[in-house]
Amino acid sequence: MRKSNGKSDVETAGLDVEHELPAGDGDQPASGTGNPPTAPVAGGEAEIQKLKSERDTAVDRLARMQAEFDNARKRVAKEQQDFHDFALADTIKSLLPVVDSFERALQAKSEGNDFRAGVELIYKQLQDVFAKLGVQPIAAKGQQFDPRIHEAIEMVETPDAPDHEVLDEWQRGYKYKDRLLRPAMVRVAKNSGS
Repeated sequence: MRKSNGKSDVETAGLDVEHELPAGDGDQPASGTGNPPTAPVAGGEAEIQKLKSERDTAVDRLARMQAEFDNARKRVAKEQQDFHDFALADTIKSLLPVVDSFERALQAKSEGNDFRAGVELIYKQLQDVFAKLGVQPIAAKGQQFDPRIHEAIEMVETPDAPDHEVLDEWQRGYKYKDRLLRPAMVRVAKNSGS
């Protein structure tokens, strides 16, 4: 046997030449044009660009979905806090008449100092609870009338106070955080001379 190209010759008698596969692209001699070898490469680059585009679209969609999920989570947390605030506001509204009764009892003249001291202590405790919950009384007496937080019960003609100044507070108003629970019921000065 003789060797050629580093390989031994194989007897061709045992090979099925009819059913042998054609030679690969690298085995064929190049033709005069250089296009056939580069055509599959151009098709591969188009496929790569298509895959990159699909990947970028998927990454963008994933980022948008993550942002949407984060926004939904924040929205749900805010809705829960708002629900809690509204529920607490209703509870506080139901306690306001009790505070009014305490204020009336404290304004009444009585001779029992022990009774008054006890009522004052309870009133202070209730005010402390309100302060802890975030309930604030609305300043009224001596303030300029503000229809957003004051409810005018009476207009009083007087030269002693500026026009639209609150003279007296009949019923105290309250806010819970920034929400108005109840406006202050007030008497307002009407000064024609100013």
